[in-house]
Amino acid sequence: MRGWWQDLTDLVLPADCAGCGRPRVALCAGCRAALCGAAPRRVRPDPEPRGLPVVHAAAAYGEAVRAVLLAHKERGALPLAGALGEALAGAVRAALRAAVVDGAWPVVGPGRAFVGPVLLVPVPSARRSVRARGHDPVRRIALAAAGELRRAGMPVSVLSVLRQRRPVADQAGLNSRQRQANLSGALEVAAGAGPLLRDAGRIVVVDDLMTTGASLAEAARALGGVCGVHGVGDRAGGGEGVRAREAGESGRSVRSAQVAAERQGGNRPSWDGRGGVVETAGNGRPASGMPRLNIIRAAVVATSATSFEINRN
Repeated sequence: MRGWWQDLTDLVLPADCAGCGRPRVALCAGCRAALCGAAPRRVRPDPEPRGLPVVHAAAAYGEAVRAVLLAHKERGALPLAGALGEALAGAVRAALRAAVVDGAWPVVGPGRAFVGPVLLVPVPSARRSVRARGHDPVRRIALAAAGELRRAGMPVSVLSVLRQRRPVADQAGLNSRQRQANLSGALEVAAGAGPLLRDAGRIVVVDDLMTTGASLAEAARALGGVCGVHGVGDRAGGGEGVRAREAGESGRSVRSAQVAAERQGGNRPSWDGRGGVVETAGNGRPASGMPRLNIIRAAVVATSATSFEINRN
């Protein structure tokens, strides 16, 4: 586990570029361009797992991008979260734009503003991995992306409500079918999060890397089950809510815990306090008071180059 002195050293002393090794720069212009320079695009793995939401990625996983992701995740190069968050924010923007073009998400007003807040829901890491690394890389990148999007005026919050309900095997070395079997039914939504998810205007599942898409599909399944059914995920109790220790206090609500968690991550919470978003049916009347299941999209920092080639839209 990293100590505070290591984090301080990363911030004060010159470092080699995490992408190419160029001396005295944490991330050189060329490697930053590889990470954030291209327009994010829709991507698809082959084979595509059942239930995979529409996914947008910022960059192809290889060379500099791979090195930067591994430096942040495995070697604790925490300052890289800013650049990775910038890349993820671009993928989230692309996901939001595509959903509007597809007609999945409505817009309002002359400026075509999005209805309701956007929730970024990180794919959870195993607790043992978080302990070993000393941080949760996906959540950290998600918080950085939310800050980037809020600075551009978008009402975005990070809601870390997914968790593993059972142990899963290490994914390394597993093929697509094995990963789907390994993760099937492995995630659940913390109790008490149901109203927040159903009140959201948009939900984007986020991760640092998509390989087979199994993790994103399982996350969407867990979220979809809560978003589509009143009462599911509403009651908190018995330690079933979002862990209050994230906020430093026990017994706090999911919303309060998440606000405190975002403050700890250095980002200003952006709950707008308006309550829910009521979708309208084709006849203009409110449909159900809940977001539709197809509001769930996904965004990642990187995926394989072949996933970009499968979808050229």
